[in-house]
Amino acid sequence: MKIKDMFEQKKTVISLEIFPPKIGAPVETIYKTLDDLSDLKPDFISVTYGAGGKAKDRTVEIASKIKHKYGIESLAHLTCISATKEEIKKNLDEIRSQGIENILAMRGDIPEDPDFDFPNPLQYEHAVDLIGEVKEEGCFSIGAACYPEGHVDCECKIQDIKYLKEKVDKGADFLITQLFFDNELFYRFMEQIDLAGIDVPVSAGIIPVLNKNQILRITKLAGCAIPPKFQRILDRYENNPAALKEAGEAYAIEQIIDLMAWGVRGVHLYTMNKPETARRIIGNIENIRSLQG
Repeated sequence: MKIKDMFEQKKTVISLEIFPPKIGAPVETIYKTLDDLSDLKPDFISVTYGAGGKAKDRTVEIASKIKHKYGIESLAHLTCISATKEEIKKNLDEIRSQGIENILAMRGDIPEDPDFDFPNPLQYEHAVDLIGEVKEEGCFSIGAACYPEGHVDCECKIQDIKYLKEKVDKGADFLITQLFFDNELFYRFMEQIDLAGIDVPVSAGIIPVLNKNQILRITKLAGCAIPPKFQRILDRYENNPAALKEAGEAYAIEQIIDLMAWGVRGVHLYTMNKPETARRIIGNIENIRSLQG
């Protein structure tokens, strides 16, 4: 089933995100995670390329298992930063051959390798170019990334929304946000994209903070603002890992409940491959979702 159709049929689409095992680790380790996630019955599960795109060869394999073994719709990530146009074409052929109907099309992070040649005429330079290529295939529902606080590489928020409009005009059917910790920033973002004429469904990306190192990585890579309420939690529990984990889960649940009350079209939970945390969060919001009808 195409994800764009899910948004037509459901009041709130609930999805999960996982990442492949690190290179060198057996791919089977992710299936234990999926065993533990599958009975939560999310509307779809997305599969990333792994850190730095190093596990991208496993993405389609895992996405295929999600769809065919677990009976859950899958969303395969596809980035163009480190693949030639010819390689992208082969990737699309493989995704199609596995019966996968949904792709999250992104540029991807520029590798830290100083010898990495970018831009390169053999590659797509921007996500919008990749979206156009996927759209031409005619058989996929296309998702794109969006950034409530602006992309870290884009100095101007207005320009960032202009780029987002180009992605939608080129063929993106739905959007998934980068994680954020302040719902008010998300609501302002939604007002801004509405004024820009962007009317596709948006799924809010939420991550439960489980430890101090995690939040330090996130704020450095994604440039997310830490609201005072969340900062107080970090200050209080940073030296108590168990308490911080529990407080992080509770904060994510509170965020999601508020988003659903506001009327968000989708919630995308970054699971960090931690099924027990996903279970607690989904368990707390599922009753609210069922009451929505």
